[in-house]
Amino acid sequence: MELLHDRRFAYPCSIQAARRAANQPDFSCRIPRIATGHFAGHWRRYLAGREPTALVNPRLFEVLSLAPFMSTDLSQLGTWNPGAQPACFDPAALAAAVARVREPLHVVRESPHGRLGVGFGGRVVAAGTGYPWIGTLPPLYPEWLGDRGFCETHGVRFPYVVGEMARGITTARMVIAVARAGMMGFFGAGGLSPAQVGTAIDEIEAALGQDGPAWGANLIHSPYNPELESLIADLYISRGVKRICASAFMGLTPAVVRCAAKGLHRDREGRIQRRRHIFAKLSRPEVAEAFMSPAPPALLETLLRAGQLTAEEAALATYVPVAEDITAEADSGGHTDNRPLAALFPVLLALRDRLMQHHRYPNPIRVGAAGGLGTPAAVASAFALGAAYVVTGSVNQAAVESGLAEDGKRMLAEAGLADVMMAPCADMFELGVRVQVLRRGTMYGVRAQRLYDVYRSYDSLEALPAEVRQRLETEILGVPCADVWSEVRRFFETRDPRELERAEREPKHRMALVFRWYLGMASKWPVVGEARRRLDYQIWCGPAMGAFNDWARGSFLQAQANRSVVQIALNLLEGAAVLTRAQQLRAAGVAVPDAGFSFAPRPLG
Repeated sequence: MELLHDRRFAYPCSIQAARRAANQPDFSCRIPRIATGHFAGHWRRYLAGREPTALVNPRLFEVLSLAPFMSTDLSQLGTWNPGAQPACFDPAALAAAVARVREPLHVVRESPHGRLGVGFGGRVVAAGTGYPWIGTLPPLYPEWLGDRGFCETHGVRFPYVVGEMARGITTARMVIAVARAGMMGFFGAGGLSPAQVGTAIDEIEAALGQDGPAWGANLIHSPYNPELESLIADLYISRGVKRICASAFMGLTPAVVRCAAKGLHRDREGRIQRRRHIFAKLSRPEVAEAFMSPAPPALLETLLRAGQLTAEEAALATYVPVAEDITAEADSGGHTDNRPLAALFPVLLALRDRLMQHHRYPNPIRVGAAGGLGTPAAVASAFALGAAYVVTGSVNQAAVESGLAEDGKRMLAEAGLADVMMAPCADMFELGVRVQVLRRGTMYGVRAQRLYDVYRSYDSLEALPAEVRQRLETEILGVPCADVWSEVRRFFETRDPRELERAEREPKHRMALVFRWYLGMASKWPVVGEARRRLDYQIWCGPAMGAFNDWARGSFLQAQANRSVVQIALNLLEGAAVLTRAQQLRAAGVAVPDAGFSFAPRPLG
């Protein structure tokens, strides 16, 4: 062993550096005294095996043989006298103290050169007998982990958002539950018709009221069906939905710009006010820049000429960003670029800072975090990166309020960390866009990829070799291609007849529509609980689900029946606060035991 921990530098230093420092007159007041017990024995054995001169310097041996990994650089600010509760210095007491996040906590020394520990209550005085007082940590609440401006702007208690999961998997019931608990939820409108979305809005408004707790709904990018995207935007504007989460966008579209700009006005003090807030969930800096910037003049002019914006709204849109809440989407379920949050988030923060400085917006742009947030440690790390709020997704699909059928929830509750894979998606099939899905218990990912490979290899259904076509029909589609095409034709006759016209002109597009039928139905089957197609379930899922299951194992949250969306949220937030407190104490020099960085789920509320 050639390294010695020097807490002045917070990294191991060499024994040679310690020898050099030992010869300095003020060495004992600047270098930590290290190693009691077995460490002291180790250093004695280490020095005994060296040249005799190694033992000559008694001050060096004092450093190696005396106590606890604490720097004497931490100045005593006063004296703490305990009250009814004694100071905590041993590991078990420190671990218990970490969990008491809602109480102010004093950092104290056991003796002038002793261990650092913590104390509660008592009295701090300038001088006198008692424990040397190093400092005090204020109370820490889960509500305070994020940006207070986020909570104030949206009227929520916690900086926590339940993300939209398509096909109504984030149900109206789920949105209502989290809104009543002081959080925000977005209804999963992707893949639903305007009528279905309108019914969900009715249910939410009936429960929460027009001016009740905050909630929102999803606007998903539909590159092959911009009319549907526009119809959903029309619905949100006409129904007064105040928060819209824009997801899967590769750039700005007229629909999302209209949602952002419609209703812009100045108040009596001349400040620009919004009728609705856009949350942009994204994972690419170029997309983030578009949403953090004012809407392009050409788009605004198009909307103005179409009568979809007033002149005032179009003018005011040039002074504000399209979205003031940007969600950095890391390794999530569904649409994802699989970016690690630790790499993506700082890039978006830096971009935000540059654009804020350039445009001089009157209000700040907040950046939240999503993707991979299935444990308190993950949530705490997101807040430590600077997240204004956190968004969870995969873990909520197994909640009792989820729109998935029970067998789909059970499949998720059994998933491990690696039980996910990337697979082709229905809405952007021809582009080769993929989504992250559950792999355990389903063959969807493998089968969808086979369909995409066939699509890439052949120009039409008629060009498929008989053997290839037969295997597709028996092993994947489950019905003849002709039957699928008949169903597809009936669907697009009312939805978008132009797709049928294009299919008649382009046989490859007809093949794509047939294959997209399977991909689309595969996301519907786990919602309706089509048991005979269980092996074809497409369940959007990221690695957070497996991490959550591992964390919940052995606790009350292991049982799927106990996984309410609010209990999941409260436990993640409470655990994140505890782990944040543990890190605060560690940074203050306290030897926090490993148990202090652990939080087991428990019923909260």
